[in-house]
Amino acid sequence: MKVKTYSLKGKAGTAIDLPEHFDTPYRPDLIKRAVLALQSQRYQPHGVDELAGKRTTAESWQTGHGRSRVPRVKGGGTSAANQGAFAPGTVGGRVAHPPEARKVLVERINKKERRLAIRSAIAATANKQHVAERGHRVSGVPSIPLVVSDELETLSSTKAVMDFVRALGLDEDLDRAVRGRKVRAGKGKMRGRRMKTPKSFLIVVGEDRGIGLGARNLPGVDVVEVHGLNVELLAPGTHPGRLVVWTKSAIERLEKEKLFL
Repeated sequence: MKVKTYSLKGKAGTAIDLPEHFDTPYRPDLIKRAVLALQSQRYQPHGVDELAGKRTTAESWQTGHGRSRVPRVKGGGTSAANQGAFAPGTVGGRVAHPPEARKVLVERINKKERRLAIRSAIAATANKQHVAERGHRVSGVPSIPLVVSDELETLSSTKAVMDFVRALGLDEDLDRAVRGRKVRAGKGKMRGRRMKTPKSFLIVVGEDRGIGLGARNLPGVDVVEVHGLNVELLAPGTHPGRLVVWTKSAIERLEKEKLFL
């Protein structure tokens, strides 16, 4: 499969062959498993003290007192406030099924399956239908997949990156991310996650020589070196078909170093 390379001004150049990664069969089921496995590694175990609600001298009165046989704190009479111990249904009792820190939260996926998922996600980025179904605006993009010259790696200012974005027709998708930025619903807004921002395009480079600095202020835009690619960057939220901008050196490195094969 051949695609044209483009300059930062949007002019078409020579055509290059894409690596075999782009011919991988589409496997959305495997991509979803790989993304969930990656996300599970960020979970933080939490649980209650194993002795919570059990540090008490309470005992049941047993039968013959006209009272229920729940454990009761000694020396406090028979009021409900003095109930409680090991019985979850009583005042002051332990929690019935509390969260436990020993619970295994991390999901595992085989190495070959993970690599196949990454290759399948790469192939999905080269399918215009998948990219459009994901919600990206691609009407002004000259080619999918979009391969540009290595000069992109050296852009270190937001102004220079924005000039490139307009020249290649990526500004429509960037505007979608800007307009879609909104305040998160729920209590997460009070816990350092106030805003939700849609994902825009991903820039994959052979080497970051300044582009990470130049594009970091663009909403929804991510920058990654090709060896650091993972399935969540290619398919955020388990949805394949992200709009990706590749540099020529990233494509060459993908093929030369046989990454993810």
